[in-house]
Amino acid sequence: MRRDAPPPLPHDAWAYFFDLDGTLLDFTDPPGAVRIDDALRAQIARLHDRTGGAVALISGRALADIDDLLDGVRLPVAGQHGTERRDARGRVSHHDFPHARLDWAHARLAEAIAGRAGLLLEHKGLSLALHYRRAPRLGGYAHRLVGSLAPTLGAEFCIQPGKRIVEVKPAGKDKGVALVEFMAEEPFRGRTPVFVGDDLTDEYGFEAVNRLSGHSIKVGAGRTVARWRLPHVRAVREWLAS
Repeated sequence: MRRDAPPPLPHDAWAYFFDLDGTLLDFTDPPGAVRIDDALRAQIARLHDRTGGAVALISGRALADIDDLLDGVRLPVAGQHGTERRDARGRVSHHDFPHARLDWAHARLAEAIAGRAGLLLEHKGLSLALHYRRAPRLGGYAHRLVGSLAPTLGAEFCIQPGKRIVEVKPAGKDKGVALVEFMAEEPFRGRTPVFVGDDLTDEYGFEAVNRLSGHSIKVGAGRTVARWRLPHVRAVREWLAS
């Protein structure tokens, strides 16, 4: 199978899982400046209706942030890479981990980057994100800085690299785990899973979908285990519209 080939056309009998930034939405700087336009919001709502609710978002963003973006469209969501999850019945679960250690890491990072223009530290509640999109030259520094915290954070946490971002999150949860959890529940159970994403964090979702004989779709360039590829965000929305 050619990974640069377009995916098969969407089907109402599938279960759909989407990343947000870089997949359904173009990146913005800062991340909080992103907005979902009315056309995309309506497109997601139509897909949700046509599939009987088998549409979920799996993102590095916090659940509350995703709800604010959707502005009235309430979906099953896995936020912060699956550390928090709301199922189709509206039940929310949170991964248990040592919060005090995460707060310690946030304080250390905030102190270390003070005065370094272009670095943005985000505390999402259950994870941390150090963005260097405004200062790509500081990428090496950002990764070394976050990596230096690993021995003290311990095995309960892991370091997750991404597109001009490096994150600290609880271990044991990722986008693939979240997808499998959704697939064990209604209305996703028994459907062919589809996961669309663009980043390193989405590779976990692609691997899970491949194991389940579904359709894994990579957005943009780069090495991937995904079986299909779309070139950019606009192509994702055109594919959904088809």
